[in-house]
Amino acid sequence: MEDIIRFLEQLRRHNNREWFEANKLWYRDVKARFDGLVARLIDAIAAFDPSVAGLAVKDCTYRIYRDTRFSPNKEPYKTHFGAYFCPRGKKSGYAGYYFHVEPQGDGLIGGHLLSAGLYMPEPNVLKSVRDEILDNGERFAAAVRGASGFSLNAENRLKRAPAGFPSDSPYVEYLKLKDVYLEKFVDDRFMLQADLVESVARELRATMPFIALLNRAVDYAREEM
Repeated sequence: MEDIIRFLEQLRRHNNREWFEANKLWYRDVKARFDGLVARLIDAIAAFDPSVAGLAVKDCTYRIYRDTRFSPNKEPYKTHFGAYFCPRGKKSGYAGYYFHVEPQGDGLIGGHLLSAGLYMPEPNVLKSVRDEILDNGERFAAAVRGASGFSLNAENRLKRAPAGFPSDSPYVEYLKLKDVYLEKFVDDRFMLQADLVESVARELRATMPFIALLNRAVDYAREEM
């Protein structure tokens, strides 16, 4: 992990094709190390959430190359590594667990992150999640509280209750959410632990009831399609 972080730090300072091509062997080495870590995380997470069992590394990881076609930022490479563990893989639309490696400082989110939930869900899935919150609000709130050390991200939300949902619900702040996920930032000291895989799995295990509720809502949405 120390070498992975060091590579990403250097890539952030030299985010251009010339540097990347000159350091392609270093990239391949750290990518192999990260993929090995992801393979172990799949097994560790599957031990408490069998819905991710059998995933391949490619089902969870992302390309380092950025799509710059519609972005004012033309830097060609991402300066982080991430892996998303959810039923049927990262493109399935299911809620899952996210592991993000990014050196502290300017970047996508500015640091290392553990996360769990749904990011940019489809409209029918979001409606189903809101129905779940309306029907089982206390259970949802308990799942949030039970995820020790994590907080519910509320940056992307409506100003008012969504259409068709009561503004006087005790869970209206949850209903306003457009992304529904928990997050916990961690530092280099956490990332450099000898037992990193076990530590990540232990942290994410606390979010499993939250993921189970969200994926029940995803299943309901799929049944209605």
